Amino acid sequence: MSVEIERKFLVRGSLWKTLGESVAIRQGYLSTHPDRVVRVRIEDDAATLTIKGRMQGITRGEWEYAIPVAEADQLLKLCERPLIEKTRTRIVHEGMVWEVDEFFGDNLGLVVAEIELESEGQAFAKPDWIAEEVTDDARYFNANLLRHPYIVW
Repeated sequence: MSVEIERKFLVRGSLWKTLGESVAIRQGYLSTHPDRVVRVRIEDDAATLTIKGRMQGITRGEWEYAIPVAEADQLLKLCERPLIEKTRTRIVHEGMVWEVDEFFGDNLGLVVAEIELESEGQAFAKPDWIAEEVTDDARYFNANLLRHPYIVW
């Protein structure tokens, strides 16, 4: 089992759009239960099946497996609706990788940056375009954006 330790932040401005490489992502959820989230993701021409355990602070167990894109397309048809559609831009800032997700569809207008850490107390530098931290706000979990999309907040 690998462990995911992640913090989330809102993003200000558009400077971040010029700083990294972007990929299109479509993802859906076979389960959004807090004890076990099961996600199917197609990112450009690759696909993964990911299982995540219950959050404990900002840490949770995570298992991720590469799967054929054709199978991911079929699994997305079984997923809860709507699917999550976003563009992810990966940006290196002072040796750390930030992933900035710009959402579309029912979550149009939402832009969130995530950083994965090696420990909960790890220090990191925040770029100027990072705004308020939303790590502890469950509204910003991708799995929760299905039932409570950003456009209705």
